[in-house]
Amino acid sequence: MKLLKILSLIITLLTISNCKNDSNSGESTKLQIAFKEDSSKFTMPQKQLIREVIFNSEKEVRTLLPELPDSIKVVVEVVDWDIESVGGVTGRTASNIPPLVEIQVSYRFPGGIANAVKTALKDVVFHEFHHLYRGWAIQDNKFEQGIAIAAVNEGLAVVFSEVYTNLILEANSPPKDSIADSWVKEIMELPKDADYQKWMFQHPDGRTSIGYRSGNYLVRKALSNSGIDILELSELTPNEILSLSGYLD
Repeated sequence: MKLLKILSLIITLLTISNCKNDSNSGESTKLQIAFKEDSSKFTMPQKQLIREVIFNSEKEVRTLLPELPDSIKVVVEVVDWDIESVGGVTGRTASNIPPLVEIQVSYRFPGGIANAVKTALKDVVFHEFHHLYRGWAIQDNKFEQGIAIAAVNEGLAVVFSEVYTNLILEANSPPKDSIADSWVKEIMELPKDADYQKWMFQHPDGRTSIGYRSGNYLVRKALSNSGIDILELSELTPNEILSLSGYLD
């Protein structure tokens, strides 16, 4: 019996120690960071770097968007994707209930995982957490269907991140004004059930990220026309933003 008590005490002490280590790894009671790993694994220094960037970014976003959901879970995985155009890191807001963000870091990025994390992870956190704030997610989405709606919400997240991280990615930047204007007008004429993949990612005619880049353009037009900032604009509906940008009567 004494041996069992001793073993129980050792297990308890180890558990407490592990909990302390986790709490010092860059996680808070409002933020859970998990790593999805198979044959590709993060090193411990990479995990620590990722935790620090996400934890610090969450604190910054929460000061800007105090109503950001509590208890956010972020799942990070290694991928072999060619996503150099977005800094080697991408993500998606998987659900609002519970708040879940999934982030992919490519080991193919020049300089490897650590360089990708330093380059673009903060940008992705700001972008995806803005989606959580707005309620724009794959599951439990709070908005109507339509590429115009998607363009506004993605444009808001792009501009929010650009303003507060100072990272401008060419992949999200609109073409010159006359072309961007024609893209927005094209989007406004689309049916509600237009192909999301085609208009937000890869169009058959060779254009890429039309929705993101057009959204960036129209959001900046709304900012210029209204004189308000991106935080104030983020409180408005897509139709209000389209109206401020001059694309909806």
